[in-house]
Amino acid sequence: MKRYRCLSEIRSDLASGVETLPGLVQYYLDRIESHAHLNAFLEVWGDEAMAAAHRIDEKRRAGKAGRLAGMVIGIKDNICYQGHKVSASSRILEGFESLYSATAVDRLVAEDAIIIGRCNCDEFAMGSSNENSAYGPVLNPFNTATVPGGSSGGSAAAVAADLCHAALGSDTGGSIRQPASITGIVGLKPTYGRVSRHGLIAYASSFDQIGPMTASVEDAALLLEVIAGPDEFDSTVSRSQPARYAAVTPPQKPARIAVLRDCYESPGLNPEVRARMDTIVEGLRQSGHTINFVDFPYLDYIVPTYYVLTTAEASSNLARFDGIHFGYRSQEAAGIEATYRKSRSEGFGSEVKRRIMLGTFVLSSGYYDAYYTRAQRVRSIIRRATRDIFGQHDYILTPTTTNSAFRLGENAKDPIAMYLEDIFTVQANLAGIPAISIPLGRKSSGMPFGIQLMGDHGEDERLLGFSLLLEAQFSVNS
Repeated sequence: MKRYRCLSEIRSDLASGVETLPGLVQYYLDRIESHAHLNAFLEVWGDEAMAAAHRIDEKRRAGKAGRLAGMVIGIKDNICYQGHKVSASSRILEGFESLYSATAVDRLVAEDAIIIGRCNCDEFAMGSSNENSAYGPVLNPFNTATVPGGSSGGSAAAVAADLCHAALGSDTGGSIRQPASITGIVGLKPTYGRVSRHGLIAYASSFDQIGPMTASVEDAALLLEVIAGPDEFDSTVSRSQPARYAAVTPPQKPARIAVLRDCYESPGLNPEVRARMDTIVEGLRQSGHTINFVDFPYLDYIVPTYYVLTTAEASSNLARFDGIHFGYRSQEAAGIEATYRKSRSEGFGSEVKRRIMLGTFVLSSGYYDAYYTRAQRVRSIIRRATRDIFGQHDYILTPTTTNSAFRLGENAKDPIAMYLEDIFTVQANLAGIPAISIPLGRKSSGMPFGIQLMGDHGEDERLLGFSLLLEAQFSVNS
């Protein structure tokens, strides 16, 4: 079976009789089995997916199928699906079955998407390599000695290896875009509040956002249109109705594009990534777009600010996992204090415990103002500086990552090196703006990397339109 880049291609083959939906699901099930070594899926719902395929095929022939009929999708293991297990790839939620579905999942199912399984991830979405999962690391399909990125590494690897057509991930500081970059797919983080967080296991509530991971910008736009919009279960979601993202087209007018000089001139940027940026910048300039290199002197403050704030929120959000209400409970627990201490010590992995302790520290008496309050002020400065750039420009263009995928275990003993993997992606989360990683680069080794485009707050539609232009002009996957 050929590899499909867009749902429109699948639907065309279904309509012409070249393919059937049960046949498509079987293809993906066979691919998952033959690529089990990637460890992309923690659980596959094969029988359920096949039953849905037969049901939706009948609806399709009757002309009553939804907009996503033909799409087979995986969901990150921190997104709830009623009646199915969800663990955030942590022992603390081992065996837990969700009592309800995330709003994003409900909307996928309502449009006849087929959910084939749950994808591995860094525990509680904390990581940039997918080595922090309690169920083992995910491997990069391009080179199994390297990581797929994180925390949505399982979702990224599944799409990159053609184990499903698309996947949902979550992005707190780059967890959709960074793995998308180093597995050669499209990863979209919408404007904060564009997609409901109801049913997403929280890491840092003022940062987390669900988004699509796909092989094309076209499908990312379609999925965003389906999952976006108001939701009575999430008070932080935008009340405005989403635009018709699936109908977006490349802009006809020249754009004003800011290239962050501090990212472009970063000493850690791989020369091949910089060279590809040069090619894209020059190509855009020759096409009539205005390119300005602008200063953003806060790059060194972005990652520290992000980790102070997100660990503080994680310390609060993860307090509910106590070994009493649900999930893992230590066999050696005796009494309330021991139950808390032993269950959390045994149930959480080392990275999660590190971030909980750091968050508890920055919120503690005597340190709150020195760290948490100051970080909030810096976040405000970063937001204003980002808004000022958009006052003169339509988009911001940067590399998504400093390099292609690194080797398994390479950064495992150096948390700072791991945290710096997010240096170009965190700005969008701190500012709450939409950002997308598009697979526009490939190193001489054959390993992919992405280029990141950021848009102004609420301008997801314009971002997607210009992304279509970039994909058509510079894609290495076409």
